[in-house]
Amino acid sequence: MTLQVINSPFTEQQVKLLNEIFPQLTPQQKLWLTGYLSATTTIEEITVAPGARESQAQEETASVQTKEITILYASQTGNAQGVANKLATVLQDPNHVVTLASTGDFKANHLKKLDHLFIVASTHGEGEPPDTAISFYEYLHSKRAPKLEGVKYSVLSLGDSSYEFYCKTGIDFDERLKALGATSIVPRVDCDVDYQEAANAWIEQVKQATATTATTSQTTSDITVLTNETEYSRNNPYYAEVLEKINLNGRGSNKETIHLELSLEDSGITYEPGDCLAIIPENNAAVVELLVKTLGFNDDTVSVDGKSLALSEALKQLDITALSKTLLTKFVPFTGNTEFAALLEDREALKSFVYGRDVIDVVEKFGPWNWTAQQFVEQLRKIPAREYSISSSYTAYPEEVHLTIGKVFYEQDGRYREGVVSGDVASNIEIGDKLAVYVKRNPNFKLPAAEAPIIMIGAGTGIAPFRSFLQEREEQGAEGKSWLFFGDQHFVTDFLYQVELQQWLKDDVLTNLNIAFSRDQKEKIYVQHRLLEQAQEVFNWIEQGATIYLCGDEKTLGHSVHEALITVVEQQKQVSREEAENFIKELQTQKRYQRDVY
Repeated sequence: MTLQVINSPFTEQQVKLLNEIFPQLTPQQKLWLTGYLSATTTIEEITVAPGARESQAQEETASVQTKEITILYASQTGNAQGVANKLATVLQDPNHVVTLASTGDFKANHLKKLDHLFIVASTHGEGEPPDTAISFYEYLHSKRAPKLEGVKYSVLSLGDSSYEFYCKTGIDFDERLKALGATSIVPRVDCDVDYQEAANAWIEQVKQATATTATTSQTTSDITVLTNETEYSRNNPYYAEVLEKINLNGRGSNKETIHLELSLEDSGITYEPGDCLAIIPENNAAVVELLVKTLGFNDDTVSVDGKSLALSEALKQLDITALSKTLLTKFVPFTGNTEFAALLEDREALKSFVYGRDVIDVVEKFGPWNWTAQQFVEQLRKIPAREYSISSSYTAYPEEVHLTIGKVFYEQDGRYREGVVSGDVASNIEIGDKLAVYVKRNPNFKLPAAEAPIIMIGAGTGIAPFRSFLQEREEQGAEGKSWLFFGDQHFVTDFLYQVELQQWLKDDVLTNLNIAFSRDQKEKIYVQHRLLEQAQEVFNWIEQGATIYLCGDEKTLGHSVHEALITVVEQQKQVSREEAENFIKELQTQKRYQRDVY
């Protein structure tokens, strides 16, 4: 990737220097530099140099007033941070002093001193703020929060409309700022998974709302379109060839976990431990055929994004598997079915119905429908990319990327169902086939310095990023201790990457390994139980500066492990539960407790 003035916050001279030096750096040097910058920068400021500011002040006229702008991001996987970075770049000019910071780094009691405040916030889990935003969120919603009558603000919310609490964190920020007396100068925008277009429009509105006399001549052409990757993105994916496909589970397992190796040869793609690979899916042809049949349409021609497509081709690209109240509400005008209207009013009944079901179930159960094929497809969003934690180190495999994908499969209402990508990978994809992919950066799930100890906690496919971590540390010759807590169902059939882990233990790349196979005994044992068994040593590692990493399902593993960590601190530090909770929150603020949960 070549830096340009248009796609970065650097001057032409800086871009030239960076482009000269970056190709000369080794992957290890790039990684070290990334860690150094992260460690030494808590609050990033984009501002005019002091000397230039003094000169500027002398030249200002009464018609041009410098504006202090603060941009905060509440980001779990990096999307909100990317949008905030772009906004900061767009607003950078001699008449703006722009401060850019994570909500985790910003001193919340400074809110009342602000002039213009712009928040970009993602929503995590069941409507919760990202880990790095918890303290800021709680402060803003506490009695300690100040009156903000002089603050002008706007909020951009990122979310996934298939979840019940769509964009809730951003909505909460907006409502709370308003309640504290702040003035909204640009209406809040709520973005679904394909957020780039809406985010760009919001950035343009913010730019116009903060424009001074000297900057009003700028136009939307100044804004570089947001994408997940400069070169490869959802709209411009890389087609990676499958090099290897292995089922990691033994015969007789209840699971099917695919280890997939993809070629990146000559792509120019790089990644870091903790990043994800997004796969752009297509719906299964048999599922699409069944939906068209259930709708009662012929394979009519419809228009999607200005393109004329056969209905079956259009439905391969649209989300027909995830149900949400947002989607079902769009369906209401097209049926008079009273059961359907009643379902949407009953939160618990709706939650029960949508679980494990898809659009075919809705069409079958709540007709008759009065829509045309065109009207039907207009209610659907594009099928979201599926993101998988990368399970390899770029340093170890510079022309490959490895994934660990658990096949989702189940039966519901007498019909067999599979995950859109996981089912395709497990059942159809073969060596030599190609998948449309791009890298999704995750700046909030990163290794510490090579000498720092790490504690990794995961179950099932949650082991993926930790395989990447261990490969990276092996390549680095890192001296920091490492401890893995891993769980699954059965030792014999479900011990993923067993041979590699045992070799890392032998070579001292992995210091400790604690395993929990839940169904090998009458009483189920999970990783949180192993944590509690090792409470004293776990706390010793924390005291020694260890960073804790958690990867897996939020509702089960994530919640249980979080509670176990609080208990460890409560017992070993001999403090109250509230003090233990605050201790864990402080670890999150320090980025010594990082979670990649879904």
